[in-house]
Amino acid sequence: MKIYIVGIGMDGDKTLTAEAKTAIENADVLIGAKRMTEPFAALGKPIFESWKTDEICAYLDDCGKENAAVLMSGDCGFFSGAEKLTERLDKHETEVIAGISTPVYLCAKLGIPWQEMHFVSLHGADGNIVRNVRRNVKCFFLLGGNVTSADICKKLCDYGMGAVKVHIGARLAYSDESIKSGTACEFADESFDGLCAMIVENPSPETRVFSGIPDSEFERGNVPMTKAEIRAVVASKLNVGCKETVWDIGCGTGSVSVECALAAYEGKVIAVDKNDDAITLTERNAHRFGCDNIRVIRGSAPEILSGLPSPDKVFIGGASGNISAITDAAFLNENKPKIVITAVSLETLNEAVTMLKNHGLSVGVTQLAAARYKALGAHTVPDTQNPVFIIEGV
Repeated sequence: MKIYIVGIGMDGDKTLTAEAKTAIENADVLIGAKRMTEPFAALGKPIFESWKTDEICAYLDDCGKENAAVLMSGDCGFFSGAEKLTERLDKHETEVIAGISTPVYLCAKLGIPWQEMHFVSLHGADGNIVRNVRRNVKCFFLLGGNVTSADICKKLCDYGMGAVKVHIGARLAYSDESIKSGTACEFADESFDGLCAMIVENPSPETRVFSGIPDSEFERGNVPMTKAEIRAVVASKLNVGCKETVWDIGCGTGSVSVECALAAYEGKVIAVDKNDDAITLTERNAHRFGCDNIRVIRGSAPEILSGLPSPDKVFIGGASGNISAITDAAFLNENKPKIVITAVSLETLNEAVTMLKNHGLSVGVTQLAAARYKALGAHTVPDTQNPVFIIEGV
């Protein structure tokens, strides 16, 4: 059986390619969600309405047709169900036919190039909106889930980015198509149709790699803070990936949370502390650096850790004597995260090393004593910080 997986563009009419039209006209049956198949009802062909991979595969296995066309919105290579479907149809001959995708169509209408675009799907997800906008000149957001264009604009305003330029396209290629441009603040209270896409332009994206951010860039308060020199080594040993989940236990001012969140720009950081001032400072510093991928939780570990997403990396900077229990929580669900712990006492060092070895991890220990220099009269003298042990379990 020959199966064509066809991208039908925006509307299945004026954005339909000639190749896609031929495949649809020659198909023995058309398959897809109602919105996909409706434009072709006049052809009089049998139609199987479904967007679920399992249902489509079961139908194709039993329908007895020589060929079929499965219709996908936009282009099959852009946040499409075509990838999963193609993998499941390995018993059949398949051919993917390209369509015109939403960003290509919207950028053409706006007259702007899209080669610098960063693409984010918010269909059924909330994404890291601010973090993506801060990092890129242009971000394309594909909507359609619970997140609306107004939600995006409100969040950008909340993080001090209300002046960035946004373009919102609703009902693209339909007779009631609407495309509007302005600032995030101007559209924070305006509603658009759920079938919506959005482009955000940031003329001044982040250009530096953050590591060992100067302490003066954080709000401090009276909460303990992992100093820049120590933090840089901790971040290096954690080696956080862009899509990873990080636990920061005893987050204090949130300085480590911020550095991890900047690295995990497509992932998330869960910052935990039992101190109200620490929670407030971490939230403020998350806003300060545009890290909407930091989730701040007040509570005592390990009790508060139950039900949290499994971590890829764990930093324990304030365990209050609960290192073993916190690590046990991180290793649930057969997860084996990398763990980095800071300690200032030999007793905590011994506890951390013993606990990590008990979990079958290879343990490394670094002692770091950083000294900054300050003016004292006519001389420049060291202002030595307390030595810190950095324990790494892999």
